[in-house]
Amino acid sequence: MKITVRDAKSEDHKVITDFQMEMAKETEALKLDRDILSAGVSSVLRDSLKARYFIAQTESEAVGMLMITFEWSDWRNGWVWWIQSVYTKPGFRKMGIYRLLYDHIRNLVNSSDNIRGLRLYVDKRNVPAQRVYESLGMNGDHYTTYEWMKTNG
Repeated sequence: MKITVRDAKSEDHKVITDFQMEMAKETEALKLDRDILSAGVSSVLRDSLKARYFIAQTESEAVGMLMITFEWSDWRNGWVWWIQSVYTKPGFRKMGIYRLLYDHIRNLVNSSDNIRGLRLYVDKRNVPAQRVYESLGMNGDHYTTYEWMKTNG
């Protein structure tokens, strides 16, 4: 089975929203508000300055995705891309879908003069994902991420 990676299009709105709903439920036991999520996905699909989605697909269906967001690094005088919203559809897991997505964006970084690297955060309890990231040469040795979020969205 051939799997390709491409930039998301507006027609991917439903599958991205569905994947995000499932990912939040599986990884953090969260039930996202579908209307808020749908509006957020639409916002990204209309404005690539906010984020960028990538879709892994077979000839007939989307089977995985990830999103990147952008951080300016004055230390590096360039952009760092943050990998977020990683999801692979059940039935397609352990087939290298994330590796294809990761290799695709890493190639984009390597071919750019102003993108310096990739970062991601992962739930501390998600040990299988950590193993995948480490197998691709990433490490979590330097930083711990803290957050504060408003409770209303």
